[in-house]
Amino acid sequence: MADIDNKDQAEMDPADMEDVEDVEEEETGEDENSKARQLTVQMMQNPQILAALQERLDGLNGSPSGYIESLPKVVKRRVNALKNLQVKCAHIEAKFYEEVHELERKYAALYQPLFDKRSEIVKAAYEPTDEECEWKADEEEELTDEMKEKAKLEEEKKDEEKEDPKGIPEFWLTVFKNVDLLSDMLQEHDEPILKHLQDIKVKFSDPGQPMSFTLEFHFEANDFFTNTVLTKTYKMRSEPDESDPFSFDGPEIMCCTGCTIDWTKGKNVTLKTIKKKQKHKGRGTVRTVTKTVPNDSFFNFFTPPEVPENGELDEDSEAVLAADFEIGHFIRERIVPRAVLYFTGEAIEDDDDDYDEEGEEADDEEGEEEADEENDPDYDPKKDAAPPAECKQQ
Repeated sequence: MADIDNKDQAEMDPADMEDVEDVEEEETGEDENSKARQLTVQMMQNPQILAALQERLDGLNGSPSGYIESLPKVVKRRVNALKNLQVKCAHIEAKFYEEVHELERKYAALYQPLFDKRSEIVKAAYEPTDEECEWKADEEEELTDEMKEKAKLEEEKKDEEKEDPKGIPEFWLTVFKNVDLLSDMLQEHDEPILKHLQDIKVKFSDPGQPMSFTLEFHFEANDFFTNTVLTKTYKMRSEPDESDPFSFDGPEIMCCTGCTIDWTKGKNVTLKTIKKKQKHKGRGTVRTVTKTVPNDSFFNFFTPPEVPENGELDEDSEAVLAADFEIGHFIRERIVPRAVLYFTGEAIEDDDDDYDEEGEEADDEEGEEEADEENDPDYDPKKDAAPPAECKQQ
């Protein structure tokens, strides 16, 4: 039998022998690939190897390509000249923002009579005329005269049944509750106090003075504190930092100062009293200790962390100040100029419209198409396969 095998092997065509050898090599290659895959899986399951890979990748993020370092000295010299030009641009930009601040101050004086009248209407110091109250809402555009008259009679009947409110009750409290950035600061015990808030004003620094603005919160007489105005001042800087001029991106708030609130005894919502039981180690007797601790409140807004002279803050204080600056800027830029629209909720809808939803819609449509294809019994995924890169048309 062995002779027959040897004979058959001897009689085989040399080309056939080459085929056999090729097959064996392919099989050997598959074994090696399989071992390589197993080894890769084992490595990726090793947490130390994964950590080392992640550290290596993190080190690559944002690293320069090395092109700048490879430039000839004469070219680097010219790049330095461009950087010097960029510094001069930053100083011109700083002057631009200073003039913008001057314009803000100029137009703030033009806005203020309108804001004062708004305040008078809110706190019932002024009753607007019928002409001033006339407003054509969108839903009223298509109403007939008869329907409008009927709606007017119904409104008057409702008003007669209700007690006549003064001004616009809880105007600023409603504004605060409608804006997420501000409502997150509110606690339940803050709301009775903010019902007495009658106006918020923005005051800019005088000409020639360092750039700053002050938020003034005007309150009517109340049982919680004796202040009629609470203030928060933000000091800004509009000049490039000499140590890092390229980081300049317009005026930045450097620090802020609040004010002292003269709380009525027992009404300070920024503090709370807690009782703790303490047991004597020797005698075993128990006593109750009363302790005053800070309490969450919107009115902590008026006691921000102090920035030390060296400018160094711990992480918690930095986070508090960053949020504080954002809130102060938002009140100045958005809330005060457009308060009525935040009261009605219309400004909130406008803010939501600023976000681009096209991407989400596109994703939804794509998902629907994929679902339809999967449900189609005649769908062949091979037909939709992307052609090789070299076959794609440009």
